[in-house]
Amino acid sequence: MMQPDKTNLQIPRRELLATTAVALAVGPSVVLHSQAQAKPIGVSQLKYCLNTSTIHGEVVPIVDQVGIAQKAGYDSIEIWLRDVDKYTASGGSLGDLRKRISDAGLTLESAIAFAPWILMDPNGHKKALEQAKKEMEIVVSLGGKRIAAPPAGAVDGDLLNLDVAGERYRALLELGRSVGCLPMLEVWGFSKNLSKLSEVLHVAAASQHPDACVLPDVYHLYKGGSNFSDLGLLAGNKIPVFHMNDYPDMPRDKITDADRVYPGDGIAPIGSVLKTVFASGFNGVLSLELFNREYWKLDPLENATVGLKKMKSVVPA
Repeated sequence: MMQPDKTNLQIPRRELLATTAVALAVGPSVVLHSQAQAKPIGVSQLKYCLNTSTIHGEVVPIVDQVGIAQKAGYDSIEIWLRDVDKYTASGGSLGDLRKRISDAGLTLESAIAFAPWILMDPNGHKKALEQAKKEMEIVVSLGGKRIAAPPAGAVDGDLLNLDVAGERYRALLELGRSVGCLPMLEVWGFSKNLSKLSEVLHVAAASQHPDACVLPDVYHLYKGGSNFSDLGLLAGNKIPVFHMNDYPDMPRDKITDADRVYPGDGIAPIGSVLKTVFASGFNGVLSLELFNREYWKLDPLENATVGLKKMKSVVPA
């Protein structure tokens, strides 16, 4: 590497003082104006990802899921470990699946599993961590780096102490560090616990762990009654993956996962949501996650292709 010419980096002291005085006299408006004119952070670095629930991954074999994501033009894939279990139970190897994903030019950005890590019962929590470790090891074996951490095991029942839930999340994060897989705290709008972004933010902060992060979802934020503008409370680098979808004009208490639609085909304020997270520095993964039964009737490649086009269309230029 060439060393910079230090003579070109020196600024006469008198000139530096004059420049500083002008900047102070003008005030912060210059900085604010330049920030306002700047292109949203991360737009050019986004990765577009296919969550395989969109193409009914429970029915479509995982090897076909990889091919569909590649042909449709996605950068990455978000798989469900139940589909990996089916694949290995039929004799498939994790090494072969990892190679298939890599050869397709895809990255494995996240995985979906449901270890009940948030359980308050010590014995139940211990078993859940054992399950989570196995799941994260599978993700790493496939070349992945993250896994969703929803409040599985606490959908019903008593309201949790969020500080204790933070301790549970910290334990999961420590386990993730040892394995090399990052668990992302997920909002579940239909759950009695962690249904709101405010609760998830509390738990993430209560974990007091540098790896704490959040996995938001447009549908779940609406379903749970969160305020979309509160996403601005998050630093963008604390959102590795953002689940993309839209929803029709339906009451929160009536809408279900199956009602999700392609981004832009519903009433969600997706444009302003993305502007909010871009302004916070988000430059991560937008993952299309749908469970629409009508879309499942389509050819999976057509479904995935339309979904990618729709997702790209709502990203602010």
